[in-house]
Amino acid sequence: MPAATADPAPRGPRDVTHRRVLAIALPIVLSNATVPILGVVDTGVVGQLGEAAPIGAVGIGAVILTAIYWIFGFLRMGTTGFAAQALGRGDDDEAAAILSRALGIGAFAGLAMIVAQVPLFWLAFQISPASDAVEEMARAYMRIRVFSAPALICLYAVTGWLIAAERTRGVLVIQLLMNGLNIGLDLWFVLGLGWGVEGVAIATFIAEWSGLLLGLWLCRSAFATPAWRDWARVADPARLRRFAQVNGDILIRSFLLQAVFVSFLFLGADFGDVPLAANQILLQFVNITAYALDGFAFAAEAIVGGALGAGRRDLFRRGALLTSGWGAVTVVLLALGFAIFGNAIVEIMTTAPQVRDEARRYLGFMVAVPLLGCAAWMLDGIFIGATRTADMRNMMGVSVAIYAACVAVLVPAFGNHGLWMALLTSFVARGATLGWKYPALERSVGTMADPRAPGPGT
Repeated sequence: MPAATADPAPRGPRDVTHRRVLAIALPIVLSNATVPILGVVDTGVVGQLGEAAPIGAVGIGAVILTAIYWIFGFLRMGTTGFAAQALGRGDDDEAAAILSRALGIGAFAGLAMIVAQVPLFWLAFQISPASDAVEEMARAYMRIRVFSAPALICLYAVTGWLIAAERTRGVLVIQLLMNGLNIGLDLWFVLGLGWGVEGVAIATFIAEWSGLLLGLWLCRSAFATPAWRDWARVADPARLRRFAQVNGDILIRSFLLQAVFVSFLFLGADFGDVPLAANQILLQFVNITAYALDGFAFAAEAIVGGALGAGRRDLFRRGALLTSGWGAVTVVLLALGFAIFGNAIVEIMTTAPQVRDEARRYLGFMVAVPLLGCAAWMLDGIFIGATRTADMRNMMGVSVAIYAACVAVLVPAFGNHGLWMALLTSFVARGATLGWKYPALERSVGTMADPRAPGPGT
């Protein structure tokens, strides 16, 4: 275990250096790189059973649960912003209380999912029906996995707190433990013991609860102060309202962002199977960009949140500039990589000649994706760290409106090319609108009169 993961959280203002930025960002990038591996192994293991139904069951079951868990992603972002600000002003008690507050919400949400699983799963299969065999196996898979919902949702809180405390190596260790344990148990339960789809679910259940236990141990410095169980502070109505407001803003913003990508897929389906398949392949370039930039966006969350909590406008500005500078370097490298290796990436992802040919027609857009999306991703991190989430919500609304207008104009004229133009325009709109709000955000740093407040107003 790296010693740094157990160090006390940083207190008060700290200088912003390139080394500090990279120390936060690189473990997140490495952690993200492990994410696709588990899905490949899950699919590969059940694929050894020699039937199509188990593969479909694990796939659809995982997609349904991931879509539900995605709703609670706000807990990670809100926890990071609040905890970073508390640590920045040296308020260890409030930082500990924030972790308890977030864990309480995560546990309640997970238990609610367990209680409501029957109608939730029924609704999911109404939206995405499958064959009787696949649905029966998928239900068996989800009935087991849903009991790790409290663990997985609480892990959002733990991850957010560790990022705020700049212990991202701990996040990497959690990810490696969960994936490694899951893969090993997959092989044992499915291939060794013959437990089939249920074996995959049990492996994931054990891995997710193990990940939470490790995460809580890595957060033990928070539990060293009595404030974590100061329930008057943890359940303080004003702090809870502020926490709910910020997380509600993030949830709305995330739904709007998801609406863009869902509409993109639906609109792409109108152009036929080949363009639809090509779009699915090309969206992986967007995912690669997001995974790479997440590390520097998370670094921005922690650094600017701490600077805001300390009331240090100079450190806030330097944190925003340095993290964005590294983000810019990253997207230039990604753009060059996509330009040089884009064709090879497409060939790896599909063997269908028609899909390959179709995807190649849009590789110019893939080169533009990181360059045009950098500002949006980095400013998201800055505004999350500052918990200036009303601006994020409102500017996302503006960006969605711009995207819709572009779709209405460009798709009839240019077809699928117009659809990609509209998507890239939405990236630019997100960056431009948040950039317009940034000067006021920076001016607000240092104007907080009450250091006990959970965060800046919106």
